[in-house]
Amino acid sequence: MNLRCWPLLVTLCGCAALPPAPPHDRMTLLAHRGLGQDCARESLDATTCTAARWRPWPDGGHAYLENTLASMRAAFEAGADVVEFDVHPTTDGLFAVFHDWTLDCRTEGTGVTRRHALPYLQSLDVGHGDTRDGVHFPFRGTGRGAMPSLDQVLEAFPDRRLLINVKSNDVREGERLATRLAALPPARRRLLMAYGGDAPMRVLRERLPELRTLSGASLRRCLAGTFAFGWFGHVPDACHRSLILVPLNLARWLPGFPETFVARLRAVDSEVFLVNDYGGEGFTRGIDTLEDLRRVPAAYRGGIWTDRADLLGRAPEWRARRSNPGPWGTPE
Repeated sequence: MNLRCWPLLVTLCGCAALPPAPPHDRMTLLAHRGLGQDCARESLDATTCTAARWRPWPDGGHAYLENTLASMRAAFEAGADVVEFDVHPTTDGLFAVFHDWTLDCRTEGTGVTRRHALPYLQSLDVGHGDTRDGVHFPFRGTGRGAMPSLDQVLEAFPDRRLLINVKSNDVREGERLATRLAALPPARRRLLMAYGGDAPMRVLRERLPELRTLSGASLRRCLAGTFAFGWFGHVPDACHRSLILVPLNLARWLPGFPETFVARLRAVDSEVFLVNDYGGEGFTRGIDTLEDLRRVPAAYRGGIWTDRADLLGRAPEWRARRSNPGPWGTPE
């Protein structure tokens, strides 16, 4: 057989093997870090001080700081279904909600975040370092005492869906978090998801089977297996009981995307979230404008990852989209 015909044969066989998708639930909106300020993303890496690269949103944006209770509450009020936030263990056995590995960029504190006790962390101003030019600090003084603990987030939003980001690959952090979450009622844990390093996620999967998890390694295995074998209806084990982040510019290459792909993942207790185009800089760039949202296929009924829940959640186009499957509706 001519090998040049093989891709076509696989496509034809695979498409014939794809079963019709069952009816989907409504679309969901995930607010990355609640609501936060934007930063320049060029040459961004894990050590970049993002607070020092602040830039105003084109539409004026909002006055919220990421990972604070106020920003999470505002995201939910704007229409978010899920709020994502970051955690670090503290020296007094708790978890602080904060993004950065060190304190020096975003606060007036110094040192590695997890090498401090919670009372010290909560005395800091989380808006201290936000600046566009190193001269003007528009949020300085507004974020003092605004760094919450994990317990405070769970208490503030007892019936809301939350995604916890573990900022390390430390198995001990997974063990500590698993112990904390195991104290919650099972129904509450079903509203939670977690992602982070492979080692802590492995602990969470073993100890809390009702918790959906994701690591970089599991996502790579899931997507690679889907690209290779998804045409034949196979869902890789790495895709089970997980949250799956799919870049918008790669989604169309996934077998059965959007309807059958999403349905298959739901059938193995997983949830799909579309993120913005992948260009080598990470998988958490949000779908933040209505122009981005209009690029999402009309039949897609999964989740949308965004840094602008305030803009998308209140937009008539989003409300029409999530309540009416199929082509875009025209708001009355």
